[in-house]
Amino acid sequence: MAYWLMKSEPGSWSWDDQVRAGVEPWNGVRNHQAAASMKAMRLGELAFFYHSVNEKRIVGIVEVAREYYPDPTDETGRFGMVDVKAVHPLSRPVTLAEIKADPRLQHLALIRQSRLSVMPIDDEAWAVLCGLGDEEEHSP
Repeated sequence: MAYWLMKSEPGSWSWDDQVRAGVEPWNGVRNHQAAASMKAMRLGELAFFYHSVNEKRIVGIVEVAREYYPDPTDETGRFGMVDVKAVHPLSRPVTLAEIKADPRLQHLALIRQSRLSVMPIDDEAWAVLCGLGDEEEHSP
């Protein structure tokens, strides 16, 4: 199983919005690298839900509920989307400052490519981040 991190501006789409919606398309991604990550996502895989902009923290875990398909909001027809559903909030949100301070996480795209909105998270980093968020249930 692969793991992911998906960033959202909480003013546009927040964790609370995701929880209320249940299953919802993750649309609007227009970066080729982020789109490639979404193409690689498989049903049932987990992703961290990250609030960007002012909060800059992981707040929850979502599950891929539908694999990559065309995004009707893309007039060019080049980009797609996946559907995700809320699994649960993190017991303790994990801030970007904590992530940057942890030497085990320095390789993450979240630090190295800060504008990337969808990115892979390796097994070891997933376990570390789950530990920081007091999440033992979803550790590999």
